[in-house]
Amino acid sequence: MNLLNFSIIKLTLCLITGILLGSYFEGLLFEATLLTIVLILIYGLGIYIAKYQLKQAPWIGIILMLSMTCLGFLSLKLHEQYNFKNHYTNYSNFNKEQLYTFHFRVRETLKSGKFNEKYIIDLLKINTTSISGKLLLNISIDSTNQPLEVDDTFILKTQFKTINSPLNPSQFNYKTYLKKKHIYHQLFATHKTLFKLNSSQQTLFGYAALIRKKVNHSLKPYCFKPDEIAIINALLLGQRQDITKEIYNSYVQAGAIHILAVSGLHIGILLMLLNYLFKPIEHFKFGRTIKTILLVIILWSFAIIAGLSASVVRAVTMFTVVAIAMNLKRPTNIYNTLFISMFILLLCKPTFLFDVGFQLSYLAVFAIVIIQPMLYKLYRPRFKIDHLLWNVLTVTLAAQLGVIPISLYYFHQFPGLFFISNLVIIPFLGIILGFGILMIVLAILQLLPEILASIFGAIISTMNNFVQWISLQENFLFQDISFNIFQLILSYLFLITIILIIKHKTYRRIISFLVIVLLFQAYLLFDAYRSSNHSVIIFHKNRYSILGMRQNRQLTFYHNTPQFEKETLITNYIVAHNLNINAVDSLRNVFIFNEKTLLIVDSLGVYQVNSFKVDFILLRNSPKINLVRLIDMLNPELIVSDGSNFKSYQERWAKTCRVKKIPFHSTYEKGAFIYNY
Repeated sequence: MNLLNFSIIKLTLCLITGILLGSYFEGLLFEATLLTIVLILIYGLGIYIAKYQLKQAPWIGIILMLSMTCLGFLSLKLHEQYNFKNHYTNYSNFNKEQLYTFHFRVRETLKSGKFNEKYIIDLLKINTTSISGKLLLNISIDSTNQPLEVDDTFILKTQFKTINSPLNPSQFNYKTYLKKKHIYHQLFATHKTLFKLNSSQQTLFGYAALIRKKVNHSLKPYCFKPDEIAIINALLLGQRQDITKEIYNSYVQAGAIHILAVSGLHIGILLMLLNYLFKPIEHFKFGRTIKTILLVIILWSFAIIAGLSASVVRAVTMFTVVAIAMNLKRPTNIYNTLFISMFILLLCKPTFLFDVGFQLSYLAVFAIVIIQPMLYKLYRPRFKIDHLLWNVLTVTLAAQLGVIPISLYYFHQFPGLFFISNLVIIPFLGIILGFGILMIVLAILQLLPEILASIFGAIISTMNNFVQWISLQENFLFQDISFNIFQLILSYLFLITIILIIKHKTYRRIISFLVIVLLFQAYLLFDAYRSSNHSVIIFHKNRYSILGMRQNRQLTFYHNTPQFEKETLITNYIVAHNLNINAVDSLRNVFIFNEKTLLIVDSLGVYQVNSFKVDFILLRNSPKINLVRLIDMLNPELIVSDGSNFKSYQERWAKTCRVKKIPFHSTYEKGAFIYNY
């Protein structure tokens, strides 16, 4: 069976191509609109002409695919909100340094950071001008004040603040992440600077938040532990903000993090439960139609309550198509069903394509559909229990095979005991979901028996304890695995050719497999060649100094940080570049590399050297020096200031260097300093 023979698959692939192209080109909204309209008109004209021709016209299909590609490009551009006149970035007096009076509504509550509560807000006005756009709001944590509620409206006087790019190489780029959610700036405030307005207007997000609040209020009188309430919110309400870092990491290390995100697994189980529950409706006139409508309404109601997160929306969209096809008994193909849901999602929300959850979900489902039947044939169960266990095991293995490469690319770790955690958790997830929905309904009606709540809490605690036990088996957790985009692409090509050969051996498929093996080897040789360089890296770290000396794949660190082994900026850099730590030592005052000399001037302010020429100077720990005198005495090529210095000192040093025409690199502003030699 050739998948590309299905037209919806071709159209979806063209749409994806257009979205990818759109992500690499700024602007071009007018051009994309014009080209899309022209291509659609040409396609329509081609269809009209084809009616009077007996032979097929291949060019019509080509025009359609080009139209879909342009439509994907256009869809992405239409979602870039700064393309529209009423977006705040097009505000006539837009100036990041100016104070504005912001009138906004709270849209979504995010997980709080160490110092700030975080919210996504919708702008309503700037000063007196109606405006649109989303911003990230940071409010200093104050235990004496209640968190903001969704749909609350406020007035705040402050400045626009840019969202900073990462200051160290290979760090997570939060700015890019928010940009894909159409958030380009942020605001900082305290509870005292916010002025709340009376507003009776409710949005869909507000109603969903009220329902979640009502559920949590109904559960409060019962003896649930905080971790149990957090898991209930995650599994049944799609909210993970209250899950502790320890519990979250346990699920990650056990390979069961997908349990905590409402996704295809949860919606699939919910659909099966509802389909069984509503089966008697089929006996009535138009029963199947009524049943399908009820299923779709309930699924989308659940999506709204769960906050319409990306994972929930894509799962509900996928299973809406499945529910319609299943209950109306229309002949369909599973690949068509998946691609129809993908097409709808990407057309409505093209940035889903860059969402990690979106990629993981569809890759897992495709792997289950394609690989699971092949694995299931390896053993024929005789009894119901081993049939159930073998089915769960093969589904888990298939899904894991489908997501291993992309998981390594994003998370750089592989949980070796994933099959044990999934084998235990997945069969009981249906019980937890069904039992949980019943329990929530009873709690809202104030009919929930205490014993039932205790049993449900015990089930959740048992699941948490089991996951924590799995995560503690460190010998089976493989971490810090270097895996880049080239390895990702080659891995999926390798997996696809293996599947094709297993299904049907042909000369072309075997040749393709050998070519991919050769490409893997060529990449390894290229990677070895690329790694044969030397460099000096001065990382940015608030209040501390970290310096790295790289020689090929070996990296030696010099630092004064108290917990160096826990520094994620170091781990990220090593994993991304596939390096090894050669040694770790304390900082010294002079480093020599490639006939260049780096002098470190610390808080002691000692820099009088006559025995050698100084090429680079690193200022650290805010030395009280006369920089003009230092420059005149040493005449360096470059001065670097790291994160251990006061910002006021750095601003003064930067002005001095501009006057003396000496390059100045502040890691606060420019990020880590890297010198290759």
